[in-house]
Amino acid sequence: MTELCAEGRAPRTIVLENVPGAITSRDGKDFELLCEALAEAGYRYGAVVIDAKHFVPQSRPRLFFIAVAQDIELPTGLTRMAPDELWHPQALCAAHSRLRGRVKSQWVWWGLERPAKRNSRFADLIEETPTQCRWHSKEETRRLLALMTPLHLAKIEQAKASGERQVGGVYKRTRPDASGVKRQRAEVRFDDVAGCLRTPAGGSSRQAIMVVDGPNIRTRLLSPREAARLMGLDDSYKLPDRYNDGYHVAGDGVCVSVVRYIESQLLAPILQVSNCSSEAKAA
Repeated sequence: MTELCAEGRAPRTIVLENVPGAITSRDGKDFELLCEALAEAGYRYGAVVIDAKHFVPQSRPRLFFIAVAQDIELPTGLTRMAPDELWHPQALCAAHSRLRGRVKSQWVWWGLERPAKRNSRFADLIEETPTQCRWHSKEETRRLLALMTPLHLAKIEQAKASGERQVGGVYKRTRPDASGVKRQRAEVRFDDVAGCLRTPAGGSSRQAIMVVDGPNIRTRLLSPREAARLMGLDDSYKLPDRYNDGYHVAGDGVCVSVVRYIESQLLAPILQVSNCSSEAKAA
């Protein structure tokens, strides 16, 4: 970045994405170093944590840094005097409070509007006849149910009693039992939100789905197309032929709907003002 600035080739705007854990990694040192680098390069910058669940039925909080060159005029209304709890969680506010000097003075609280209520449901994204995975046999479903604690089995009974078709996301996790011994468990959620997609490094990282329709229970792995839909990709997006490759595209990606929101809320207004300013100077 320093070399690009010296050569006059530094980008006018920067957007960086990471997991929220980057705020506290190495006791906050990684966060502070990044802030220092942006401030020293002459950017005004700030960060927001956006959960994809506001736009798609997937729980996927991510940290976004948005930095703008110092000489770009910021449009009115894009910044706030104080943090917004929707976009600036306590961990982020605490990390900001530890900044000092120029690093802190270059910080801005980006002001994003509240998104409209999400109109897509997890159940709406499910394929009845997926092409890259199959429905489990009854025995495979029984084995999955056997990994559940009474708490999660009770969730399934509630889904059965609802009288409606319920679709839940299932993850396998390692949990200590009452004696402290770590055991593999299956956990299900029926809150209309899938768990956070991950890259398919192993069986536990691949999310399964459970469809409860009255007394009937069906399970299988989440298909790559369903994973792509959970990332805001429409069905015209071509996925790799192999299951793991297709799932990896989604699990290792950035939610398209969130990127579009950042673009419409911040980047487009900033670039519009910047372009108008450049045209005025040229005239």
